[in-house]
Amino acid sequence: MQHIRASVAGEFERVNRLIIDQLQSNVPMVENVGHYIVDAGGKRLRPLLALLTGAALGACRDEHITFAAVIEFIHTATLLHDDVVDVSELRRGRPTANATFGNAPSVLVGDFLYTRAFQLMVGLQDMNILRHMADTTNTIAEGEVLQLARAGNADTSEQDYLDIITRKTAVLFAAACYGAAILSGGEQDRADQMATFGLHLGLAFQMVDDMLDYEGDAATMGKNVGDDLNEGKLTLPLIHVLRCGNPDEQALVRRAITGKTAADIQAIVTAMARCGAADYTRRQARQHHDHALAALAGLPPGPAVDALHALTRLSLERDS
Repeated sequence: MQHIRASVAGEFERVNRLIIDQLQSNVPMVENVGHYIVDAGGKRLRPLLALLTGAALGACRDEHITFAAVIEFIHTATLLHDDVVDVSELRRGRPTANATFGNAPSVLVGDFLYTRAFQLMVGLQDMNILRHMADTTNTIAEGEVLQLARAGNADTSEQDYLDIITRKTAVLFAAACYGAAILSGGEQDRADQMATFGLHLGLAFQMVDDMLDYEGDAATMGKNVGDDLNEGKLTLPLIHVLRCGNPDEQALVRRAITGKTAADIQAIVTAMARCGAADYTRRQARQHHDHALAALAGLPPGPAVDALHALTRLSLERDS
């Protein structure tokens, strides 16, 4: 990641400083909870995409710095709300904000981050971006509700799964690239091209993330292995077992999803291995990886474009 950030390292630090500055509030709890989750770090993939897109299309301007912070605030707000809904206890290797401060402060500070993001966007004075981000945020919220409605449902189809991860994850990747392209003064076609890149990158990233819920370990991933089972989330590896597993394996997965329990996770991991669930998930992720790379065709060569290619490859090869 350090190598990927190299071409926009200075701009990346400016985004981090702006994020800290914009967390200021005369309500101490806002700053306490906000700093707790922001200071936990993370890859900052979404703001990085905005910066790399700006650099690839000419140069990162002040507007790109602001927009990258907007993207990170919206993402962080979704994390705060997600962890409350999912009753998660671990994120990025430490207790979640809701486990530390309680559910109510986490939800309300998430609201603060959403509204702060839109305050920053107003300053950009670009109605196209404001409209697109309003639509994106609404789509993310719909994705959260759709996932909640599907929790514990063992009949969720692969298309249902794709719909959920498109709304919950991929649209914000796409929006980061789209908005940065608009700020670069590019044509609408180029902005749409970059949105396509971000969408497919986000889909590949989420598919690998869902596979790592069963292949990874808590220390590497920064979250508890098997969380998806405890939340009743039927992700792509499990959908493959339900489609290709024997009756016992299918029944095992159905019980875990409907019961929202990871008690049989070892048996489920064994079933996934026998059915080739990880290989199937990686193949599907690679298709989106390839679509993402294809969308970068025609961009002028340079360090930022090289970094976008490297980031796309990393979406498949990462272990956390």
